[in-house]
Amino acid sequence: MSDLFDFDQAETAEPRAGRARAPLAVRMRPRSLDEVVGQQHLLSDGSPLRRLAAASTDSAAGPSSVILWGPPGTGKTTLAHVIARGPGRSFVELSAITAGVKDVRRVMDEALTARDLHGRTTVLFLDEIHRFTKAQQDALLPGVENRWVVLVAATTENPSFSVVSPLLSRSLLLTLQPLDDEDIRALIERAVLDPRGLAGSLELSEPALDHLVRLSSGDARRALTTLEAAAGVALDRWEAEGLLDESGQGAATLELADAERAIDAAAVRYDRAGDQHYDVISAFIKSIRGSDVDAALHYLARMIEAGEDPRFIARRLIISASEDIGMADPTALQTAVATAQAVQLIGMPEGRIPLAEAVVHLATAPKSNAAYLGINAAVADIRAGKGTTIPLHLRDAHYPGSKQLGHGKGYIYAHDEPHSVARQQYPPDDLIGKNYYQPTANGAEREVSSRLEKLRGIIRGS
Repeated sequence: MSDLFDFDQAETAEPRAGRARAPLAVRMRPRSLDEVVGQQHLLSDGSPLRRLAAASTDSAAGPSSVILWGPPGTGKTTLAHVIARGPGRSFVELSAITAGVKDVRRVMDEALTARDLHGRTTVLFLDEIHRFTKAQQDALLPGVENRWVVLVAATTENPSFSVVSPLLSRSLLLTLQPLDDEDIRALIERAVLDPRGLAGSLELSEPALDHLVRLSSGDARRALTTLEAAAGVALDRWEAEGLLDESGQGAATLELADAERAIDAAAVRYDRAGDQHYDVISAFIKSIRGSDVDAALHYLARMIEAGEDPRFIARRLIISASEDIGMADPTALQTAVATAQAVQLIGMPEGRIPLAEAVVHLATAPKSNAAYLGINAAVADIRAGKGTTIPLHLRDAHYPGSKQLGHGKGYIYAHDEPHSVARQQYPPDDLIGKNYYQPTANGAEREVSSRLEKLRGIIRGS
C-alpha cells in the first residue's frame, strides 16, 4: 500500500539509545547526498544521481526514473528519500510484497493530479521491484514514460532478469556496491555522536568498533541496528552497576563484550536463486582451480551456512575434478564422486565434513585441463565435418557380407603384439597424426606424457 512519508518524524529521537520513536537506522538516514556514506562512484559532481536529486519539478537535467540495484543495506532507500527532498516533490512508497496493479494505478492517477493541479512531482519509491509481476510492472509504464512520477525502484536481484525491458529502457540503472570497512566505521562513529543518533551518550571502544564493523558485512542498516542493540546492552550494564547519574547520563563505554552479547554472528550475504548463488559458486570453483584451499573452504562454508543444497556443491566438485584436475590426479574424481554419495547418505550437517575433505583434495591436487581441452577439440572437428570415414580394417566384420565389403581385413589384434600395442591406423584418413590430448607435466600426468609419446611412436610408426 502507498504511504506518504513524514521526514521530520524520523529525525525526532530521545537521548537514550533504544528509547527513540524510530530505529537508529531510520533516524540516521542521510538528508542530502553529501551525508551519504559510500557509493562515491555514483555521487561525483554532475552525476545523473546528483542532477536528479537537485532537479526542479519540470527539469530535464536528470533521468526521469532510476533503478537501484545492490545488496541490502547499501543505501537504496536512503537515495530514494534524498531524491524526494528535491523542491516541489511528494514522496510515496509502495511495497512490491503488498501492492497490486490497482495500487499502482491509483498512485499514477494521484501523481497526475498533483502535477497538473498543484505543480508537484511525485517520487514513487518501489521496494523489491523484482517481486512485481509483469502486469504490475507494465502498469508503471505510462507514469514513467509521461513523467507523472519519478520512479525510484530498488532491487537486490539483477534487473536484466527481473525487470521488464520497456521499464528498463525508460530508467537509468545504477549499481550500488557493499560499503567497505572504512565507510562502515565512519557511519558508526557518526551515529555515536550525532544528536539524531546516540548523541554522545556513550563512548565506543576500539575493539567494539572493530567487531561491529566486521559483523556488518558491508551493510549499513545492519551496522546501525547492531550498534543500537549493543548500546542498549552497554547502557543497561552501566545502569545496573550504578555508574550512571540520576538523569541516566554518564561516561558509559560500549565494550567488546557488550557488542558480542548483542550479536555474535556475521551476516551471510547469499541468495540461492540470484546473483549471489552464481557469484559464490563461481568464486568457489575458481579458488579450487587456482589451488587456494583456504579461499575454497571459505566459499564452501559460506554456501553451507546460507543453506545451499549440498548435492549441488557435490556435483560441482565432480565437474571440477574432471575439468581442472583430470589425469594430473585421477583419484580426485574418485574422491568427488564418493563425496557426492556420502552427502546423499548422511545428509547435513555432517555432510560438510566429506565436502571439506573433497575441497582440500581438489584444491591441493596438481592441475590439468588437458582431457577437457582434448574432448573440446575433438568435438570441434566433428562439428566441422571431419573424420566421417572409419578405416575398413576397424569396421564391424561380424554380420553376413561384411567381409566381402573389406570390413576387418588387415586388422591387427593388439594383444598379439609386444606390449599389447599394434602399429596400425586408428583415426579416419583426414585425422591421421592429429593430437587431441596434450598432457601436462603436472602430477601423475607427467608419467602419462612419457608413456603417451612412446605409444604414439609405436602406433604411428614414427
